[in-house]
Amino acid sequence: MKKFKEKLHIYKNKKILITGHTGFKGSWLSFWLNSLGAKIYGISNNIPTKPSFFKVCGVDKFSKSFFFNIKNNIKLKKTINKIKPDFIFHLAAQSLVSKSYEDPNNTWETNLTGTKNILESLLDYKNQCYVIIITSDKCYKNIETHRPYNEKDILGGVDPYSASKASAEILFNSYFQSFFKNNKYVSLATARAGNVIGGGDWALDRLIPDCVKLWSENKKVEIRSPKATRPWQHVLEALSGYLLLGYHLKKDKKVSGESFNFGPDLRKSYNVEKILRLAQNNWEFSNWVIKKRQNIKFKEAKLLSLNSAKARKILKWKINLKINDIIKIVILWYRTYYFNKKDLVKITKKQLNFFENLS
Repeated sequence: MKKFKEKLHIYKNKKILITGHTGFKGSWLSFWLNSLGAKIYGISNNIPTKPSFFKVCGVDKFSKSFFFNIKNNIKLKKTINKIKPDFIFHLAAQSLVSKSYEDPNNTWETNLTGTKNILESLLDYKNQCYVIIITSDKCYKNIETHRPYNEKDILGGVDPYSASKASAEILFNSYFQSFFKNNKYVSLATARAGNVIGGGDWALDRLIPDCVKLWSENKKVEIRSPKATRPWQHVLEALSGYLLLGYHLKKDKKVSGESFNFGPDLRKSYNVEKILRLAQNNWEFSNWVIKKRQNIKFKEAKLLSLNSAKARKILKWKINLKINDIIKIVILWYRTYYFNKKDLVKITKKQLNFFENLS
């Protein structure tokens, strides 16, 4: 059986198109694939945060970027035909639940229409291409059961973000069954992962990014829900799943049309307070207090976990990092950013190599 690092050789010298390549996961994926010798192309509407991993780790220097909205189906198709990618990773999305309430129309158009445009652009594509559509763990109808969701569970969503991701999955299945099932050029699958953490995330309402920003200024953090449990997973764990999925799409036609969960180890769960205690061990000033936030304008899911047995069995994917290691390398990345920026790319490469060797 080939080892993980050997499987990654499949991407060397290949043209990789990443939509949403300026985002947190998209930038990390671009950085990783570039280290494997791939040729990186990206489509994004903008750089979503300032600062951004995309800029501080130099992804903008080695990627060929096309800045436009994937809602523009004509431009999207022309760009894909111009690049002629070997692999496509579709990550472009409006990814925040809170923002989906503020701007539901943009959320639906980006997440559903954007995915439709990707699929439409490939209907008459005449080059071999392997496509990974990234959706979300929130695509499942969440009844807040303690049982983790598997790929056969009912799709659904209350908030606009979750509903749009569930709809993107239904859309994908419809297009696959109707147009791609017997397509000899395009193979495609979807990936469902939950929230991930890692250095370089500056999105709104993220626990660790919010904490380290304040701690870097010697300020105290106010925590709303210290006992809330979340599916903590390092960004490289999810991305390794996407890369393995691309490998198996190329090697086995039977994988085309399938969906895969990529979630953390279900045997161990950690609440916010535990994560903060671990973070404190790696940050000199790390003070926090509990404060109840009032007037929450949207429903927050209390329970949501994934059953990743299918990915483990078919793709041979597994979780490699323990929670102590995750928090340690995440905090180290942010400490390097705030206090020693010149070593940031070096630290990022070191963490990537560490993860590859673990796998």
